[in-house]
Amino acid sequence: MEILTIDTQPIEGQKPGTSGLRKKTRTFMEPHYLENYVQSIFDAIGGVAGRTMVLGGDGRYFTGPAAQVILRMLAAGGAARVIVGKDTIMSTPAASNLIRSRKTDGGLIMSASHNPGGIDEDFGVKYNQSNGGPANEEIMKRIFEGTKTITQYHILEAQDVDLSNLGELTLGDTVIEVVDPVSAYVELMEQLFDMPAIERMVKGGFRICFDGMHAVTGPYAKALFEDRLGAAEGSVLNAVPKPDFGGGHPDPNPIWARELMDIMHGEDPPDFGAASDGDGDRNMIVGPGMYVGPSDSVAVLAANAHLAPAYVNGLAGVARSMPTSRALDAVAAKKGLDCYETPTGWKFFGNLLDDGRITICGEESAGTSSDHVREKDGLWAILLWLNILAAKETGVREIVHDHWAEYGRNFYTRHDFEGVDADRANAMFDDLRGRLEGMAGTTVAGRTVASADEFAYTDPVDGSVAERQGIRVHFEGGGRVVYRLSGTGTVGATLRVYLEDESDAPDAKDRDTQEALADIIAAAHEIAKIEHYTGRTDPDVRA
Repeated sequence: MEILTIDTQPIEGQKPGTSGLRKKTRTFMEPHYLENYVQSIFDAIGGVAGRTMVLGGDGRYFTGPAAQVILRMLAAGGAARVIVGKDTIMSTPAASNLIRSRKTDGGLIMSASHNPGGIDEDFGVKYNQSNGGPANEEIMKRIFEGTKTITQYHILEAQDVDLSNLGELTLGDTVIEVVDPVSAYVELMEQLFDMPAIERMVKGGFRICFDGMHAVTGPYAKALFEDRLGAAEGSVLNAVPKPDFGGGHPDPNPIWARELMDIMHGEDPPDFGAASDGDGDRNMIVGPGMYVGPSDSVAVLAANAHLAPAYVNGLAGVARSMPTSRALDAVAAKKGLDCYETPTGWKFFGNLLDDGRITICGEESAGTSSDHVREKDGLWAILLWLNILAAKETGVREIVHDHWAEYGRNFYTRHDFEGVDADRANAMFDDLRGRLEGMAGTTVAGRTVASADEFAYTDPVDGSVAERQGIRVHFEGGGRVVYRLSGTGTVGATLRVYLEDESDAPDAKDRDTQEALADIIAAAHEIAKIEHYTGRTDPDVRA
């Protein structure tokens, strides 16, 4: 087997977003595109010679061929060992667990998370560090700089490796270890939760419905819910991973998980509904006739985590991304916990977790997790919910309503305007940025602006600074609007508008969210001139 050195040149547009590089699948399939980016990762981390790496993906279209390319490049780089998921499929939290439990030097994950899959849809690659979490800002910068100067990459000339059977084989001098990541993940969950209590609840008649969305978590959910906890066969829907996610959109929200929502809002619904996304790091929680928003969910989990064995001694602290509602802040204040506000992007939680400052963290985009891994973990959040339900012997609706009664309700929604012309979107932000200083004291749509700024974050652990992380407008009375341009799309720009208001009124639990936020929504549109810059009056998605 010969190591080939291939001459190449920089390819424009290989700047990683909040979680690696995501582009259209056909773009990744173009000559040198994948190889350039992977070599830039290797160069940014000082090479892979002698290192042990994890490799996995969510099974979307092009995962198999991409894995073979990456394996040959790891072998050419002198990697000592590569731990690969059987058939290359491995959820993102499972990959984080293997990186940590096997004490590897890091890993590469092939995923575009909740983005759709297929030859005409999306693909992605990201690097995770030895702590199991996404690459930090400094490494991301080095990767991007490398993509702009690359002149060659190295790859082993070899046949494809058979990844369908468990065990070890070699590729050049590199050991390829094919593993079952499901069993290792299930073992981890056994350590964290009172599985016998959940099992008793399920076998006592408590019904679960989980939508795998034809994504990576189907086999994990079957192993956990049906095999381990005794849920009825068929409790896991759409359990077989497919390269195009069955033609669906693997984003666990009420729009895309419509089958689950119809079941949970239909006649004689199950007691508990949940879904996860393409790579298994996000979650959606649904009770009979009730959707639980991600911001409320992380607040409920933090308030009740002590009911699970892993958190019985309490939490070190909590954290949320800046756009996430401040429901978590209310829990932290009442429990005397530190609550950190970070930019969007799971990597910003990594230092806080590693430093022992926080135990639970979450984002409004359906990502929630704890210090057991360094990634979002959809099934972990679902199991913690089940643990809480088993301990309290009550239902989802009752838990949420009791939570609002104790901590107040934060009405919260996110409006996404997808595929916006990037130049127009940037012009909107430039205009908005230029008006921030004089905005306080003005009244818009009946709400008076208390303050307005652009969020910047100084990491309390290493002192690193992240600027331009979203524009915030705070209103008197507790209302808030946040504007961001998302880094997870692959076409145009996605404008995300986060809208929030607070209430401790007795009837708050009964009010419709969009109705309760009507004046905040109107103010948000007027302040940013959304229709003028985007040509739209309504969002594509309300989450």
